[in-house]
Amino acid sequence: MFDRQMLQLYFICGTNDVPDGDIERVLTEALKAGITMFQFREKGEGALTGEAKKQMALTLKELCQYYQVPFIINDDWELAVHIDADGVHLGQDDQDVKEVINYFPDKIIGLSVSDFHEYDQSDLTYVDYIGVGPVYETSSKSDAKKPGGIELIRKMRLYDEDIPIVAIGGITNKNCELILKAGADGVSTISSIARSQNIEQDVKAYLDYYQKN
Repeated sequence: MFDRQMLQLYFICGTNDVPDGDIERVLTEALKAGITMFQFREKGEGALTGEAKKQMALTLKELCQYYQVPFIINDDWELAVHIDADGVHLGQDDQDVKEVINYFPDKIIGLSVSDFHEYDQSDLTYVDYIGVGPVYETSSKSDAKKPGGIELIRKMRLYDEDIPIVAIGGITNKNCELILKAGADGVSTISSIARSQNIEQDVKAYLDYYQKN
């Protein structure tokens, strides 16, 4: 069952995002430190495919289950169904939510929304949360659109006062506080954890904001 607090620190990662490729180590450290949701996003040159991707997904899912953190698959809804992931996150160019909803009873469904046009064009009937951004410049996504800044989050929250929002794009534990104050329920990050020299310290720096407020 989805709870918007799951979005507080949403870690997104694939094997390509980790300098030494050891995504199991990185995810384990992040889970121990307190991330609240994980998305397996396996993309880019040299990314795992087929059986290797499936086996990695199963391994990471097992880690998440141990720490009782939701395990989400990015884009590949068929893999999400096949391994019984906790949910799927879809982009604007992926399968339409209403075409796959029957495969995800009682599962979490997220949708990327980069601007108000995409919001208006999206059927959010079955969507649990929207990923809004990029907020800042990001090197983690080669197809990222122009950053909307904190104003994008603030205006999206005014546009829809109720839908759970997780912000994405260039977010670190140094700039997340203003994003959360602008109305986001949580932040998602790739590089600031995947490339961290001290994952425990950096994750706790994110979570400190929630403990203070």
